[in-house]
Amino acid sequence: MKRPVLVTAGPTREKIDPIRFISNYSTGTFGYEIAREAKARGRGVILISGPTCLEAPRGVRRISVESALEMKQAVEKEFKNCGCVIMAAAVSDWRVKTQVSTKIKRRGKGKVLELVENPDILAGLGRHKAGKILVGFALETGDLEKNAAKKLKTKHLDLIVANRLGKKGRAFSDNKTSVLMIDKFGNKRAINNKTKKELAKIILDKALSLNIG
Repeated sequence: MKRPVLVTAGPTREKIDPIRFISNYSTGTFGYEIAREAKARGRGVILISGPTCLEAPRGVRRISVESALEMKQAVEKEFKNCGCVIMAAAVSDWRVKTQVSTKIKRRGKGKVLELVENPDILAGLGRHKAGKILVGFALETGDLEKNAAKKLKTKHLDLIVANRLGKKGRAFSDNKTSVLMIDKFGNKRAINNKTKKELAKIILDKALSLNIG
């Protein structure tokens, strides 16, 4: 029996205080479509999701997380039993160094937040792949191919899916998008003006061609 596919999706939230947090505009749609397509192909699917308004596809096991550290813990727990990991989540690179337990009040002056880097989940997985297929995503504002190729190499990925910031600054909510796929052999494919549902099929086709366990 083929091992499950692990998909991450959505944003993470890094708390500042009980009311406020740092996050991004990810809707989770891409990851959920990939999970849905993998399930439709008869694969077992584990979906580790940050906060979204989406319902998990039928038959998919969803694990809900909030912060980057929670996602790291969940991914590492499930990783060993999976044949393929598709990291479509938009994980925050930064978190507040010190969270406070009560709401920060207005003081009539500026407030400085000290940030620290979150662990690089994808790079950590890449160092311990053990025969698994690892797929990453990259959102860029420039030098798309160069930055994507660098990420593919430095994080020991098998496939990277890269796209540019959308029209009018939209990064996640466009109905259709264009991406560049690069695999570990250096093969490149530009895919233009496709829905995320259509792209989910193309990405899984490519991943399957790389011999998912």
